[in-house]
Amino acid sequence: MTNELAREPGASASRVRVSAALERLHSLYPKLIDLKLERLERLLGDLGHPERQLPLVLHVAGTNGKGSVCALARAVAEAAGLRVHVFTSPHLVRFNERIRLAGKLVTDEQLAEALDAIEAVNGPQQITVFEAITAAAFWLFARTPADLCIVEVGLGGRLDATNVLPPAACAITSISLDHQDFLGGTLEAIAAEKAGIIKPGIPVVTGFHPPEVLARIAAIAAEKGAPLLRWGHEWNTEPTATGMVFDGIALPSPALAGAHQVENAGIALAALRAAGFTISPEAMAKGLQAAEWPARMQRLRGALAKALPEGSELWLDGAHNPGGAEVLAAQLASWNGPTTLILGMKQSKDVSEVLRILTPRAAAVYAVAEPEQHLALPVDAIIEASGGIAKPGPDIRGALAQITAPTRALICGSLYLAGEVLKLDEA
Repeated sequence: MTNELAREPGASASRVRVSAALERLHSLYPKLIDLKLERLERLLGDLGHPERQLPLVLHVAGTNGKGSVCALARAVAEAAGLRVHVFTSPHLVRFNERIRLAGKLVTDEQLAEALDAIEAVNGPQQITVFEAITAAAFWLFARTPADLCIVEVGLGGRLDATNVLPPAACAITSISLDHQDFLGGTLEAIAAEKAGIIKPGIPVVTGFHPPEVLARIAAIAAEKGAPLLRWGHEWNTEPTATGMVFDGIALPSPALAGAHQVENAGIALAALRAAGFTISPEAMAKGLQAAEWPARMQRLRGALAKALPEGSELWLDGAHNPGGAEVLAAQLASWNGPTTLILGMKQSKDVSEVLRILTPRAAAVYAVAEPEQHLALPVDAIIEASGGIAKPGPDIRGALAQITAPTRALICGSLYLAGEVLKLDEA
């Protein structure tokens, strides 16, 4: 994550400063993931507690959909005239994607200034890179006027670095088996970790969950006296022939593709309301139609799409776990005609289960790994997990070159792969 900054398109002198700062911070605590709050709490205290100087905060956790909820909430809030900070992860192409200051992506110079401040205060004390980035985001947010701050959980919830915030409202999106080595091996255990963002007396909005998952979230909310706002109970949304309905308000479909985005839109709208914002139906409609979130059922139209036979479509989605695969399978089932699946995954993911869910819906499957893809699962391992069904790409361009008849092709399996695909499509 660090050296790549200096190689990003249009790297500036400030970008090089950011890269060097992150390299130095990485050397203080080389372990990328270590779920504790003490290091960051100490650093934020030394910085004067910027996390306590933010506008109203919406804190979003979940396995799948949390990024989409953040994007939808931002678009609706901005359509209502609000100034919005956003912190999300990971980035796809440029590191700056992680931080928005009052509606604009953070600049290289702003990032460099923030990391300089972090290093000056932290000195040689242990801190992870993600903790330093989180502190930098809060430092920047506290210095830039805004009306709302939307923060996506990085991993889990209870011990995630973002869980030092005092939120106005929380949201928990769909939960699936993922990161079991950190969060537990059952949906109930993972739900408990995600629900760790719930704060005493602070409303928490949830979408649909299986009964055992919802029961775990409800128990934690009850323990903390936090109002629980459940889909289908305290609020509701459903698709219609012309769009969607949220609590009786007729709205257009979200610009984000996929039937599941109707629920995500409902979570975003309910969470904004729970945080104390009154949004007009007109602003809701405008925001839903303006929302953008790359690599979430995104249609590509650049260089890669043009490599396919005439009459083809090329789509990209970052789904990388069984829950995400279930959503993709439903999308494949809704499409007419054959779909060619191009799959590349991270080494730690459950490739066998993802393939089990997706391959029955695919006319053909290609296994890929890009040279710069972070911790890419080898192509041979994907083919083996598919039972020999998948063919070697062995990379994106190679897979596309093997497609000789018009088709709908879907690239999926990893957000890291998605970042590499977006770079290739822009080339």
